[in-house]
Amino acid sequence: MTKHILLLGWHPDVVDYGKWPDLTPEKLTAGLNAEEERLNARGHSAAWHLLRDAATDLPVLADRLGAGHYDVVLVGAGVRKDDAHFLTFEALINTIHRYAPKAVIAFNTNPNDTVEAVERALVRADTL
Repeated sequence: MTKHILLLGWHPDVVDYGKWPDLTPEKLTAGLNAEEERLNARGHSAAWHLLRDAATDLPVLADRLGAGHYDVVLVGAGVRKDDAHFLTFEALINTIHRYAPKAVIAFNTNPNDTVEAVERALVRADTL
């Protein structure tokens, strides 16, 4: 059965790369694309929702979550691990909770372990 997965993170154009010295826009884009492709190759329906500005993107995210069914919503490390984005992280969690209450929430640690984070969440979802 196909699992529907929404992946949330910052658009590569708005990331403060000074905070992530080993990351470049090209590496981030490649990592995001590769993980989405890996998930879809495993039979899932996965897509990124990339944020540019939390204030304007949260209503768009709410509409997207409300219009579909998601088994897993992953919040990327760039949002979760950067203290400057604490309020955005909090707003994302509350938006997910309100508009996709049945979705399991997952967290990656970097752009390249998204598949592992999603699959861990899918196992968790099967036990709830």
